[in-house]
Amino acid sequence: MMLQAQEIEVSFGDSRVLRGADFQVSAGECVGLVGRNGSGKSTLLKVLAGALEADRGTVRRQTAAGLLEQLPELPGNTVQDALDDSIAWHTQLMLDYEEALAADEIDEAMRLQDRLDDVGWEFGHRVDGVCERLKVPAREAEVSVLSGGEGRRLALARALLSTPDLLLLDEPTNHLDAETIEWLQGFLSGYRGAVVLVTHDRYLLEAVADRIVEVEDGLTISYDGSYADYLLARADRRSRLEKAEASRVSTLAREAAWACRSPAARSTRQKARLKRLEQLREERPLFREQTFELDLRTGFKAGKSILELDNLSGGYAGNPLFSGVMLSVHAGDRVAIVGPNGIGKSTLFRLIQREIEPMAGHVHRAPRVKLATIDQARTGLDPTDSLFEAAGGGASHVEVAGHSVHVAGFLKRFLFRREQLDQPVSTVSGGERMRLLLARLLLGGANVLLLDEPTNDLDLMTLRVLEEALIAFDGASLIISHDRALVDRVCNVVLAFEGGGQVTRYASRLQAIRAHERSIPVVSEAKKAAPVAQKAPSNQDGLSWKERKELEELPARLEGMEAQRKALEETLSDPLLYKGGGDEVAAATRSLKEVQDALAAGYARWEELESRQ
Repeated sequence: MMLQAQEIEVSFGDSRVLRGADFQVSAGECVGLVGRNGSGKSTLLKVLAGALEADRGTVRRQTAAGLLEQLPELPGNTVQDALDDSIAWHTQLMLDYEEALAADEIDEAMRLQDRLDDVGWEFGHRVDGVCERLKVPAREAEVSVLSGGEGRRLALARALLSTPDLLLLDEPTNHLDAETIEWLQGFLSGYRGAVVLVTHDRYLLEAVADRIVEVEDGLTISYDGSYADYLLARADRRSRLEKAEASRVSTLAREAAWACRSPAARSTRQKARLKRLEQLREERPLFREQTFELDLRTGFKAGKSILELDNLSGGYAGNPLFSGVMLSVHAGDRVAIVGPNGIGKSTLFRLIQREIEPMAGHVHRAPRVKLATIDQARTGLDPTDSLFEAAGGGASHVEVAGHSVHVAGFLKRFLFRREQLDQPVSTVSGGERMRLLLARLLLGGANVLLLDEPTNDLDLMTLRVLEEALIAFDGASLIISHDRALVDRVCNVVLAFEGGGQVTRYASRLQAIRAHERSIPVVSEAKKAAPVAQKAPSNQDGLSWKERKELEELPARLEGMEAQRKALEETLSDPLLYKGGGDEVAAATRSLKEVQDALAAGYARWEELESRQ
């Protein structure tokens, strides 16, 4: 067991967050940690990492853990300083190896050599690769001036490069685009250590998690299998618990009525029955799931388009980010705006809002259009306002569906407790801030919504509520999102920013992916199978000695993996396999995916090395 935590209790003031949580993770296992906002997921991660001391309970770790927090602290003055700090372990490993050799400590030198063979002797290319994939800012950039997204990406790079045996990640997909999330998914799938992952990305959970642990009412409940398995098992468990709770409440009411009618207990039987009544009263009631309803419909009806982008070009200082965008938006359209970060998606929103002027073309809005926006920074709220003031605009009542509702009752619908009403906006969590913005969205009566990364910081319950509200919305919504599950489930139009100023409309995310794949040059099978020519060592070919050796060995390695792939495909095509139950099928499917991923990485590495010769 790599880590085992037992009876963890943590309180903040008079709020008891964890009240006896247990958690364990084995070597090589990936565990998804889920739960509503404020349930204690981040707190538990910090306790597991040793960054927070529990009030009670024990944590046993076999190794140090690497932790990515939602609000990470970065060491050093520059990006390079922060990266150097994350790979100091490798620098020390090299020094220890050299010292062992110098001291003629052969056994220790061989042990360290094995370790270096495993992690790689030259680590610079790995740093460059991770930074490029995560779009980490320039090495000379000062940490103090990084944006929130840049700091998060740098912190994630640091966590991955530290290569701990136990990796704890809190919402690692925030501020990542879909392509980078796909890369991270592959990275975690092949990670040799154990991973504990808090994320709202359902596709990521489904792809990498071996087990799901839910934090509920201060305790943890473990579910074996994928995220889809968890949803089914959880529904079954809740059904059984609710039946048991109904029986407990019914028995409690019956026994309490008997106690009121009966004279003072004298017999042993009566005393036993009264004792049972006290036990029923002392039992903790079933934790009631909290949810809320969000109905954004306004009764808006429009037969014609309500928003037109006519040959639109946008950018800054004479530098166009995109050009020639044509889009007609009607009531009922749910448009996903997808593409890499920094490519112009938020600029498009600013053009629609008329905050900036287009470089060419026009934005036409129907006369009755009423816009509402939630940006990625969740602005639009005064941080010094209390929740009560922010929701009601200083008034004691708000109008909802033609009815006057007290602000306290209105906020209760969005799961804000009465004791939170005087809490400043600046102190609430990201998920609570988003719930408050959704509440204000309901009051606004907008018929065109512009939502920039609305799923960041949301728990899975609030995410489902938002999805249902968007699907039922009778206006139009434009949604910048890297949440693949939300785009697939909610959106019926995809506007893809594809680079080079090109923006294309698709019917779905899958259609956009297939179009992108068709545009990528394919390496011919003949080239894949061609032998690598032997080449005399040279310092001018751009490859190190180790890379040249790697290039020479790649064909044989790839040939072996191709044989594995073929054997696994034959196994999965054998009808007898499916008579032995699902475990063998699942294992063979996982093995095939691992081999296919390894082959793709191997061919990509071959191309990279050949191009540098």
